[in-house]
Amino acid sequence: MLDRAPVKPLWTPSRSFMEQSNLKKFQNWLFVKKGLYFKNYHDLWDWSVTDTDDFWESVWQFCEVKSHSMYFEVLIRQNRDFIGTQWFRGATVNYAEHIFRHKSPARPAILFRSEGDPLRELSWRELEKQVGAVAAYLRHSGVGAGDRVVGVLPNGPQAVVAFLATNSIGAVWSSCSPDFGTSGILERFQQIEPKVLIVADGYTYNGKPFDKLPAMRQLIGQLPTLKRTVLVPYLHSDAQLPKTDNWKDVVKTPFSSLEFTPVPFDHPLWVVYSSGTTGKPKAITHSVGGCLLEHLKALTIHQNVKPGDRYFWYSTTGWMMWNFSVASMLAGATLVLYEGAVQYPNMNVLWDLAEKAKITHFGGGAAFYLACMKAEVSLQGYKFNQLQSVGSTGSPLPPEAFEWIYKHVKKDVWLISLSGGTDICSAFVGGCPSLPVYSGEIQCRLLGCKLEAYDEAGHSVRNELGEMVITQPMPSMPVYFWNDKENRSYRASYFEHYTGVWRHGDWIKINERESVIIYGRSDATLNRDGVRIGTGEIYSAVESIEEVSDSLVVCLEQSGGKYFMPLFVVPAQGHELTDDLKKKINTQLRTQYSPRHVPDAIYELPEVPYTISGKKMEAPVKKILMGIDPAKAASRDTMRNPKALDFFVQFTQVKV
Repeated sequence: MLDRAPVKPLWTPSRSFMEQSNLKKFQNWLFVKKGLYFKNYHDLWDWSVTDTDDFWESVWQFCEVKSHSMYFEVLIRQNRDFIGTQWFRGATVNYAEHIFRHKSPARPAILFRSEGDPLRELSWRELEKQVGAVAAYLRHSGVGAGDRVVGVLPNGPQAVVAFLATNSIGAVWSSCSPDFGTSGILERFQQIEPKVLIVADGYTYNGKPFDKLPAMRQLIGQLPTLKRTVLVPYLHSDAQLPKTDNWKDVVKTPFSSLEFTPVPFDHPLWVVYSSGTTGKPKAITHSVGGCLLEHLKALTIHQNVKPGDRYFWYSTTGWMMWNFSVASMLAGATLVLYEGAVQYPNMNVLWDLAEKAKITHFGGGAAFYLACMKAEVSLQGYKFNQLQSVGSTGSPLPPEAFEWIYKHVKKDVWLISLSGGTDICSAFVGGCPSLPVYSGEIQCRLLGCKLEAYDEAGHSVRNELGEMVITQPMPSMPVYFWNDKENRSYRASYFEHYTGVWRHGDWIKINERESVIIYGRSDATLNRDGVRIGTGEIYSAVESIEEVSDSLVVCLEQSGGKYFMPLFVVPAQGHELTDDLKKKINTQLRTQYSPRHVPDAIYELPEVPYTISGKKMEAPVKKILMGIDPAKAASRDTMRNPKALDFFVQFTQVKV
């Protein structure tokens, strides 16, 4: 991202917008109920991370969390690090119950569309009917509180129904998207020993059907703890698998009423997974109460989601943004789903959905907006009358993408750039309805999140690049990693670099406005003559060049303390990596940033390797180029385009 402070913000909230926001309602509630007054957001944030117990209890009370038994202590911290922290001890809650308290005949529960199909809707009545039926089926199958139910499903209503049914009975949910390879799915699900598996017969992507029945047969045979398997006919209505139940029959299971099983606050809600690009995926387990409270805070107070809004975030069921988007229903929103490719039949498909579905809050990965900008997508003729916010995550959104959104999408839209992760199934930094939006900057550190930028000595710094750290526990931090004896992997993942402090692995700067700039993963940080450079700066400059489609940069340590920084470039269609283009790239980097940003060499690349969730695989590529066995450097089953690594394997044999 650009390291400059624009004179004028791109967006400033109006007085009426601020006064009607949920954040303002929360501040008013704090004044009336507790006599607390804060002159601005930053004062409110200071209180939220200073009086931690009172803040989270206030969120609980303001959002009217329903507990079937009262808590007797808000926070009990047992270790120097955050592992073992207990929240709202004594409380018993149910996540799905809080979603269904918003059921209404006046609005749909879910709107959904898949490639080539019209927009459809699922009413609250039908959602309740299907969830109750699936919950009854699970109970009849011997599933109880704490048992695991897993799904390999496209991003349709069936996945939401399966999750809500699982949670309603106190069982634990976990899902993978069907584009995962079989071994990648097994690496995840075998860890948690599921009782029930719900699978689709396939999916459609970029106009092509992908039959997954052979892979599902293999999967079933290698999950010995399964008691039942359910097949969702997605590609073909007559799809069959031996010894499986059909979804069409399961959703007709008789039941008297939808009931919710209350569980302790720290009871597992779902298991999500680390990327697994460099090793076995970590089975990250989040609590029911922790996610409930965090999602109410993040979506209600920060993203200003209200009953009747329509919330969309482009995702798959294998990315935590699917979980986060489903959580919008906690705030009373209608959930909007899309299953398919963002470029099929053209790059306007999601914008068409935003217009037709009257989406209020629209979200996607930063790569999507960059692709729209690169393709010069025309949005003339779109009105986006209901659109209030546009969200971005997954990787840093560069300033030029901020400006493209305000120029081409909607000039008075609220752009929410946020960053967090699978680790907390939410965001650390994100939007604030009372603060302006500046190009290339994330508005704020979220309430209750004591985030700092640390230098190598562990000192908090301002206006300097530093490691993103969290210095106080949060409710949605993992309760544990599944099967992680003595929390060794958990502790090694976050707490070994700085004692007693969560190191997240991002390279950030907190500026004088208290907004945040993220420069990319710190483990992919470039070292040039002792100066650290974020990869986001390189991409921001290089990918703004018309002749460049995509790029990837790494920095390789050499003997004698030297470094070699190659830049790999995917030329735009109709272009080649000529000497003139190399000069143009170097000039752009030198002019926009500094001579240190200029690579040692530039190579043409067929395609950049990406994870399924859309992140550039810098660290695995670096390991391959350093001579590490490619099979150990990266798991291809977690990749969107596994063949993209072949170039680097061959490259090491020729160049390195």
